[in-house]
Amino acid sequence: MIPDAACGPPSLPAHSVAVAVGGGGARPPDPKVCGEPENVIVRAAIIGIGAIARLHAKALADIPGVELVAATCRTEEKGQAFANEFGCAWHPDAATMLRRGKPDFVTVATPSGAHLDAVLAAIRRGVPVICEKPLEISLQRIDRMIAAAEKKGVPIGAIFPQRFNPVIRTLHGAAAAGRFGPLAVAASYVPWWRDDAYYGPGRWQGTKALDGGGSLMNQSIHGVDAIQWIAGATMPDLDPAENPVESVVAMTAVRAHDPERLEVEDSCVAILRFRNGALGQLLAATSLYPGSLRRILVGGRDGTAEVLEEQLVTWQFRTDAPDDAATRERLGGSSSTSGGAADPMAINYACHTRNFEDFLSAIQEGRRPPLDGLEGRKAVAIVEACYKSARTGRPAKVENPRHKRTTDA
Repeated sequence: MIPDAACGPPSLPAHSVAVAVGGGGARPPDPKVCGEPENVIVRAAIIGIGAIARLHAKALADIPGVELVAATCRTEEKGQAFANEFGCAWHPDAATMLRRGKPDFVTVATPSGAHLDAVLAAIRRGVPVICEKPLEISLQRIDRMIAAAEKKGVPIGAIFPQRFNPVIRTLHGAAAAGRFGPLAVAASYVPWWRDDAYYGPGRWQGTKALDGGGSLMNQSIHGVDAIQWIAGATMPDLDPAENPVESVVAMTAVRAHDPERLEVEDSCVAILRFRNGALGQLLAATSLYPGSLRRILVGGRDGTAEVLEEQLVTWQFRTDAPDDAATRERLGGSSSTSGGAADPMAINYACHTRNFEDFLSAIQEGRRPPLDGLEGRKAVAIVEACYKSARTGRPAKVENPRHKRTTDA
């Protein structure tokens, strides 16, 4: 496990990993496979074996009681190499893997524009599924996922590991407690760099069909999700399915890569208006050599908090709380990771582990995952509105889902 001062070690207890499948209760353990109940093994599988799949495999390995049993991709050589490295079976397609591997849940790690088919395959088999960001590259596709999951009664979750970074959770808690006062600004800055090879021939990154967008949709969507989640905590009367962002004004450009090869933006700036009147700002770039740490800024009349990757650099309020000094001491150290500023794989996977734990715990307890399909939809709705604004040169409204969240079982 990669040490992680910010995220800490995962802690899902072994007795809590019996996973509910479909819309019903927990699948009883097979004593011939699992042994005693306290040693229940939850069978995990991964659809798509790209770079992020290796991170998923490592994150799953750190959860007690979870075993990676299968993974799928179309290329046998690549699939067998992955299977040998992580001690699982390889299958050439999702349908075969779901049928033969009999997983209790799956993670989806295909290119973004291929998420829909993978998620629907799991839903058809009644297997809970958690999907990498973004859930898909359009709201239309995401809404198909959500509708299918609701109809079948299958849990669906989204992967936004920044929500499980203690420093981001600390900001969210402060927002929910009203410590910022009337929120004034929530901003995300992602001043990253990607070289020409990253968008090179034969790669899906930077294509409209599989990436759906560039620096905003791919790299900066974590920051988009973080600030809408934090800002939403200041709006307790907002419907849980409603997006905290009301409208956006955005511009995009290609400034550091060949526009003949790059189909999407490498630079984006946007202004957001939240439903409570607060303003937001986004900087999304893969055009800023050599790449710098991402930054989150949240503040209002009564206080300001600022995060540089994993480091809390500002934590000041009009009225001090008893634990403010301890918070600054605990979270004020330097970041242990560059977070992908220049290297896409320079990511600490411990927060992915916590993301998976949160999903599994919800299923085991028979409740809806907090970071479900409707919640994962919000960041893409903001991104889609930014692209519309950039195309039209006008402000764009953020689209809310037509259906509301159902109650937990």
